[in-house]
Amino acid sequence: MAVAFVDDVRQIKEENPFESMMSRFDHAAQLLQLDPDLYKVLRVPNREITIYIPVFMDDGRIEVFTGYRVQHNFARGPAKGGIRYAPDVTLDEVRALAAWMTWKCAVVNIPFGGAKGGVICDPSQMSQSELERLTRRYTAELIDFIGPERDVPAPDMNTSEQTMAWIMDTYSMHARHTVTAVVTGKPIDLSGSQGRREATGRGLLFVTDEAVKKLGMKAENTRVVIQGSGNVGGTAARLMHETGYKIVAVSDIHGGIYNSKGLNIPDLMNYLAKHKTLEKYQDAEPVSNHELLELDCEVLLPAATENQITSHNAHKIKCRILAEGANGPTTAAADDILESNGVFVIPDILANAGGVTCSYFEWVQDRMGYFWKEDMVNERLKDIMVASFHDVVKYAENHSVNNRIAAYMLAIDRVAYVTRVRGIYA
Repeated sequence: MAVAFVDDVRQIKEENPFESMMSRFDHAAQLLQLDPDLYKVLRVPNREITIYIPVFMDDGRIEVFTGYRVQHNFARGPAKGGIRYAPDVTLDEVRALAAWMTWKCAVVNIPFGGAKGGVICDPSQMSQSELERLTRRYTAELIDFIGPERDVPAPDMNTSEQTMAWIMDTYSMHARHTVTAVVTGKPIDLSGSQGRREATGRGLLFVTDEAVKKLGMKAENTRVVIQGSGNVGGTAARLMHETGYKIVAVSDIHGGIYNSKGLNIPDLMNYLAKHKTLEKYQDAEPVSNHELLELDCEVLLPAATENQITSHNAHKIKCRILAEGANGPTTAAADDILESNGVFVIPDILANAGGVTCSYFEWVQDRMGYFWKEDMVNERLKDIMVASFHDVVKYAENHSVNNRIAAYMLAIDRVAYVTRVRGIYA
C-alpha cells in the first residue's frame, strides 16, 4: 500500500506541468552557471491574477467561474500568451504555460515575454451567448493588465477567432476607441493576419523538414504519426501530406486511425469536417490514442495536450524524430529515456513556436496599420523557424546537451542578458 501511494505521488509530480518546466529550467540554469540573483528573478512569474467571473446563464441563474492570467516575464517586451477554456484548468498549468511562452518567444527571438490565461469551464456545455458573456466579463476584470504594450492574449484550447473578437471589442469599448493590437488570432477581416490559422502547423513542417535533412532522410520515405487533428495537428497533416510525407496515423479526442500504406489526408479532413469524428472512417484501422504514440514511424507529432509521453511509455516510443506540436506533451522524466534511445527531439518551445511568431507578425501589422500578403507571412515565418532550429541544434552540439536543454539554455541566456542589462528597478 505504501509503495503504491509513493508511486501515485511520483506520477502526480511527474505530470504536473509546472514541475516539468521547472526541472528543465533548473537543469539549464545550472549548466549556464546562471547568476544566483538572476535565477531568483527568472524562476518566478511577475504577476499571477485569479478572478471570479459571475455570468448570467441562459436559464436566468448566475454561475461563478474561476479564471486566471499569469504574466511570467516582461524583460523582452509585452507578455504574450493564449487563453484556454477547459474544466481541468489549474493555476499550476497556467503558470507553467506562461513560463513556456517566455522561453518560446526567446528561442525564436521575438520581442515578447510570456503569459497565459485560463478559465475553468466546460465550453461544450455552454451556449455561444454564455461564452460571450463569460469572455467579456473575464476581459473587463483584466482591463488594467492587458493591452498592446502590456499583455497580448491569443486563442488556445477551446477558444477561437470569435473569442478574440469579443476580447478586442470589450477592451476597445473601455478604451473608447478601436484597439486591434490588444489580441492576436483575430478574424482576418478584423485586422487578423494572413497565414495565422495555419502558422503553428506550418512551423512544425519547417522544423521537421530541417530535422529530416539533418538526419539524412527524405520526406517521401518518412512515415508520420500525428496525435491530434485540430488546428495544429490537422494543418500539419495537410501540409506534410502535400510536401510528400506519408501520414500513417491521425487521431482525435475519441481515438485514432492507422493505415501503414498512408492515409488520404484531404479525404480524411473532409470526412472529419462532415462527421466531427474519425470513427468509422474507411480504409484505416482504429487505434487508441495510447497505441498511436507507440506505432512504428520516423516522425511522431503529438499535437493534442500535455503529458502524453511519460516515464511509463517513453521506452515504447519508436520514432526517430519527435516534433512536439502540443505544449508539454513530454514529461521531464521521459526526456532521459528518449535521449538514451536516440530520439531526435524538436522541443515544444521551438517546434510549435510558429503560432506565436505569426502572432508577432499580426501585432506588428496592427500597430502599423499595414497588412502583408500571405506569401510574405509564410516566407518570414520560415526564415525565423529555420534559423531558430539551427540555433538550438548548434547550441546543443556546442554544449553537449540534448535539444530540449539547449533550447532552454538559449532562451534563458537571452532573457537573462536583457534582465541584466536593464537592471532591477528599486
